[in-house]
Order: sequence, then C-alpha cells, then structure tokens
Amino acid sequence: MDRFQEMQVFIRIAERRSFSAAAEDLAIPRATVSNLVQRLEQRLGTRLLERTTRQVRLTLDGEAYVQRCIRLLADLEEADSAFRDARPQGLLRVNLQGTLARHFVLPELGSFLAMYPDLRLQIGDDDRLVDLVKEGVDCVLRAGTPQDSSLIARPIARLEQLTVASRAYLATHGAPHTLAELAQHFAVDYIARPTGRALSLEFSRGKEVLEIALQTRVAVTGADLYASAALAGLGMVQVPRYRIEAEIASGELQILLPDHPPPPLQISVLYPHSRQLSPRVRVFTQWLAERFAGAR
Repeated sequence: MDRFQEMQVFIRIAERRSFSAAAEDLAIPRATVSNLVQRLEQRLGTRLLERTTRQVRLTLDGEAYVQRCIRLLADLEEADSAFRDARPQGLLRVNLQGTLARHFVLPELGSFLAMYPDLRLQIGDDDRLVDLVKEGVDCVLRAGTPQDSSLIARPIARLEQLTVASRAYLATHGAPHTLAELAQHFAVDYIARPTGRALSLEFSRGKEVLEIALQTRVAVTGADLYASAALAGLGMVQVPRYRIEAEIASGELQILLPDHPPPPLQISVLYPHSRQLSPRVRVFTQWLAERFAGAR
C-alpha cells in the first residue's frame, strides 16, 4: 500500500506542479508528501522531479514514470470496481456552467449527496476554458462542442435552441420572415471566452447549417447578460429553450424563423484521462446524465 500511496502522491504533484497543492488535494501534510516522494526516488534510484522555490517540473524519467503510474492505478481501480461496489468518498472538485448549474444541477444536488454521504463537493461557477489538471478540477460541465482534445468528453444532452427577440425590438424593427431579411436586423453578440471572438448566429436550412453575422451594437460575455440584452430590446439572440420558457409564455420574447432553428446545443462532461476511472467522477457524471435525460 505504501507504493500505491507514493504513486498517488507523485501523480498529483505532476498534475498540480506543486507539493503544497498536492498535499491540500489529498488532505495530507506537506511533509508527508515530501517524504513519500523522497522515498520513491530513493527506491527507484532516479530523480523524478526538479524542484525550485518557484516551480516543480518532471524530469525525463519522471515523465515516463508518471504515465506508468496512471495506467497502473487505473487498472487497479478498475479491477477493484469489478468485484465490489466501490463507494466513492473524499473531495470532488467540479466546475459548472452557471445557468446549467442553476437550472439542472443545484435544485436536485441534495439527492446526490444523500446517495453518497462520504462525498464532499467543491463547485466553481464558470464558462471559461478551465485547465483541469493545473487547477486540480476533476470534471467540468460545459455547453457547446468541446475544443480540448486532450480531455475525455461525455455528451449527456442536446438542448433545443431558439432564435428570439423582444416585443420592444419587434415593434421597432419588425420580424424577419426569411433568412434574406436578416440583413436588415440587429443581433446581440455573444463573446466566447475561450476564443475572445463573437459567435455568429446559426440557422438550419434543410441539412445545411448557415452561419450569419448580423449587424450589432452590443456584445456581452455572459449567458445571463445575453438573455437580459434581448429582453431589453437590443437585438436578436439564440438561446436554449429551457432558459426562456417563461418569457416566451408571457410574450416578452417571441420565436423567430421557426422553420430555420439553430442546431441543438450539446452538453458534455469533460475530465482528464487520469480521472476516467475515478469512482467520484463516474457517479457524478452518471447522475448528471440522469438529470439531463429528457431535457429539451
């Protein structure tokens, strides 16, 4: 068991590039972390980590050894799980896109914690591109097509999207009835944080998806601001139906071009390869998939 603990500590140091951060993640004293690494290096007869006052980095031997450790511990965990009901425990760090968290996750989170009383959750609210390994995050919930090919992405839902505008906007500009008429209209630009670029509106035409850039005078970077700008009459937006059902029912927002809807919005859970067999990540991902089942 000492060897496995050495490997677990070494992997976390390699991920976090910090002895202190690894100790905090694993809830053990920093001195214990240092002693375990020193003992590991002595046993192997090689230096695995280069340590300075500012950073920790892997040596060439360390790069090779950490990959073997990840595979070995993953195989061990998979073998254990096959013969017993692995009970997840400890701290699970997750990062959730805010509107998804408020609508789908937080209202039922108590039931998840009741099922797994030995788990603790640390939740971040974000939609930026999180460096999961560097920041010590176990998994993230994101909308849109995943861009980071170094992560495992598990799609769990496809949400219907709508093109909408407010009564105030339509009273001034009228409603477009064809795609050609969009040239006379304004949109609220949504700036994607990972790229810093505005996303074009998308419209389906048969099997095609057309990207159309409308005139704009307002750009935002947050999902809540995006919907609020539409309600203020500042332009057309495209949002998932679940976020604006009340506003559609009240008539504050009206659906435009229903024959040319935007493509569905993919919802995915993303996590590093080194976490793919973690019981904590596995049960949380499965629970999220159940929460989003049937969502539209």
